[in-house]
Amino acid sequence: MNLNGKPGSVEMTHQYIARCRQILDTVESQTTQIQQAAKWFADTILAGRMVHVFGSGHSRIMVEEMWPRYGSFPGFNPIVELSLTFHNLVVGANGQRQAMFLENVPGLADRILRNYTLTDQDSALIISSSGCNVVPIEMAELFQRQGVKVVALITKEHSEKSTSKRADGRKLSDFADLILDTGAPVGDAMLAIPGLDTPVAPGSTVGGAVLVNSIKAEIAQLLTEAGRPPKVLSAGVVVGAERAVELFESAYDEHAHRLAKLYENVGIPSYVSEPNQ
Repeated sequence: MNLNGKPGSVEMTHQYIARCRQILDTVESQTTQIQQAAKWFADTILAGRMVHVFGSGHSRIMVEEMWPRYGSFPGFNPIVELSLTFHNLVVGANGQRQAMFLENVPGLADRILRNYTLTDQDSALIISSSGCNVVPIEMAELFQRQGVKVVALITKEHSEKSTSKRADGRKLSDFADLILDTGAPVGDAMLAIPGLDTPVAPGSTVGGAVLVNSIKAEIAQLLTEAGRPPKVLSAGVVVGAERAVELFESAYDEHAHRLAKLYENVGIPSYVSEPNQ
């Protein structure tokens, strides 16, 4: 009910849910692409490597939705830079202004990826609604140079209407082997309010979360069919307390084992990385 006792807020709720249903239709229409992404990611996981997942700003939400959380499993390397994503203070130190500045600093993606040894068995999911900020674009570009397959999760209509922050004008979609669309509109916000000149209630997170979990489900099926069922983080209320602890511990240990491979031969050799030196 609105302040006058009329059912305005209910109407807004119905409109928003209706728009979300349209997003779900857009996601479902990409089933072939979702299954392709899942195949690449499953191949990476079966090879003992990791799917690198990166997003700056609010795209971090999709990184965390992939792993670790209930219903998810190891095989993903969540690359979350706090300088680009920890902006819940909004203003002051660690504020949103700094984060929005940093996600367009050329060269930062190279500094981030310098920490890992990449192989062509790896794959990557880069999330950016606009696909126009410098760091996620450079991240995808650097992955492709290493032979890593890149899946870009963007809002297609919004990206097409937006201007790249890169000097050469290239966008995330220019460095992607596969593109997935959240289905949100230009500008993300989906509802017009009478008397308000700006739309509200964004939709890209809805589409992004559905895409990420659709990919996750497809991968789980592929891994199980390959005889390598994933260790899924599961609630004690579903599998029993003892089994839940066992799954959490073994999943975290597998994550550590996979992560160790990303570091063991990184950069300049030492007597530790090459004992026979």
